[in-house]
Amino acid sequence: MHAPAQARSVRLTAAVVFLGLVTVSCGNGDHTKPKSSESQTTAAHSYTAAYDAGWREGKRLFEVGGKGAAIREVIWGGCVRGSLTAQPRDVVDDDRGAWVQGCKQGVRSGSVRHPPAKPVTRRESDPDLLNRFRSWADAHGEQQPARHASQVVLIHLDKRDYDVELATTYTGKSAKAKAQRLASAFVTWWDGDDGDETAWNLIVNAQDGKRLTVQAL
Repeated sequence: MHAPAQARSVRLTAAVVFLGLVTVSCGNGDHTKPKSSESQTTAAHSYTAAYDAGWREGKRLFEVGGKGAAIREVIWGGCVRGSLTAQPRDVVDDDRGAWVQGCKQGVRSGSVRHPPAKPVTRRESDPDLLNRFRSWADAHGEQQPARHASQVVLIHLDKRDYDVELATTYTGKSAKAKAQRLASAFVTWWDGDDGDETAWNLIVNAQDGKRLTVQAL
């Protein structure tokens, strides 16, 4: 038995509408989801996780050392220096500035939290510093190590604390002794801090970005 023409028409219309809804639904799944949502979530998690790790360490230091720990870690740069060896490295290295911020807040009182709303660490290339260092090295017999320095980057960890990172052409662990000589020359040349900011560490990296040595500034 065949359905009446009107009934067939209704069913056909319903089928077309249904297929249209399915197509729109699938299309929304492919195109309306922001492509950057995953990376944004990952970035947010990175600095939040780094802050939380720093906060836990700061709170531990406060519980052990009390108010004296706050002076040591905040005023004397303990949190900044500690960030270079803090664990877990994959969390800390995602945003070392956020870790430092958490550490400073945790060690001050162990209770007041002001987590960051965005990434904290800011990297700034400074070619002028590199040129000034090379000029000094030429005049003081340090041309050999200085020629391996390829870039100077200021790593701003918060509004006042920063580290200096020196990229080099060195490769492999065998270059560690050479990197230490380069670091010593740079520290000898370093003429202090500018304005209200404080530089704490010189980090010398190999060509592949791996850390070779660290010296205090």
